[in-house]
Amino acid sequence: MSASTYLAYDFPLLSAFWTMLWFFLWIMWFVLLFRVVVDIFRDDDMSGWAKAGWLVFVIVLPFLGVFVYVIARGKNMGHREISQARAQQQAFDSYIRDTAKGGEKSSSVDELAKLSEIRARGDITDEEFARAKDLVLTGHGSTTHSGATAASHGR
Repeated sequence: MSASTYLAYDFPLLSAFWTMLWFFLWIMWFVLLFRVVVDIFRDDDMSGWAKAGWLVFVIVLPFLGVFVYVIARGKNMGHREISQARAQQQAFDSYIRDTAKGGEKSSSVDELAKLSEIRARGDITDEEFARAKDLVLTGHGSTTHSGATAASHGR
């Protein structure tokens, strides 16, 4: 008999099923263990000593510690995870908004046109227009900041 044939007789289908089941249960156990450890550190309501106590309990007696933690504090694990996900989403949205605002720079021609409109309305003087135009042409300012500043400080 060859080695592969011998392995097939020695490792029947039911044994392969049980091996795969135990393998996936073992993986699920580690996922649960890591989620509990992350939740211990994520909880801002717990004191440092309480976090240390739960962590020691989970590390020293992992099966009992995880099951007791899930029974005692499992209800709020989902709430803490959802609140962290919301906070991350808000931070991401804020970052996108700030980045998009930074990318809305208008060209010098657009800024000069806006500046001309402000002068035509009489909101700024010719001297303020000249200073703002120099800032736009040198690239050191934008119409909204230069025109508004000149209009508010010049009058």
